[in-house]
Amino acid sequence: MDLQNLVNNVKSVALNIGERFTPILKESKFRETGVLTPEEFVAAGDHLVHHCPTWKWAPAANPSKNRPFLPNDKQYLITRNVPCHKRCKQMEYDEKLEKNEDEEEAIDLDDLVESGGLEDIDPNRFIASTPSSTQNVEVEKPRTYDLHICYDKFYQVPRLYLMGYDENRKPLTVEQTYEDFSADHANKTITVETHTSIDCDMPTVHPCKHAEMMKRLINQYADSGKELNVHEYLLLFLKFVQAVIPTIEYDYTRSIKI
Repeated sequence: MDLQNLVNNVKSVALNIGERFTPILKESKFRETGVLTPEEFVAAGDHLVHHCPTWKWAPAANPSKNRPFLPNDKQYLITRNVPCHKRCKQMEYDEKLEKNEDEEEAIDLDDLVESGGLEDIDPNRFIASTPSSTQNVEVEKPRTYDLHICYDKFYQVPRLYLMGYDENRKPLTVEQTYEDFSADHANKTITVETHTSIDCDMPTVHPCKHAEMMKRLINQYADSGKELNVHEYLLLFLKFVQAVIPTIEYDYTRSIKI
């Protein structure tokens, strides 16, 4: 285990302890601070499931993992078999989305907002091109990912977990999953932690900056003369997560432009 993984594990244990003593958010602070109550998370999840049918609600792996502040049948959201055709190093990144600086500090997602990096995100941008009928090309099976959205009680925001599989549906190792994330995000913005509803460690987009950045995105949306409703939160959340994991080709049935 390298030093960064050790630090991540220590942080994960500390946050798990902290979550136990964190009171459940009762009053809506969506517009003021960018956080969600559990009820707002469920409402946003219902909206996502309605508009993006590939997303489904799921129960915890066993009753002992149930989180009492969420309905038993709505412990987290999941979408399965999302294709990932290319490794990160094969992709040409927009300079707005990537900072290739040698620095130890984690990449702040809110830097992407300030730079306008989200403005050009196209859900279909990284879908592999289809060869013409005149080409005799063997089609390779892509890697696939199951994406999970949980409610983080400590940070009071959604948290994305990822479970990757190779071309033969064999689970990817941690090292293999990092091939699908930029070097700046792997082990920093993206860490490996225990899933809240499943007895399994998974890569996760760390939520420490989520509320701050969602607040900025909400403000940008308001500056354009529109009002973002709380039930649309996860649609916007997935929009900025796409900037962190552009190799994974999930898309949306409804677009939000900032």
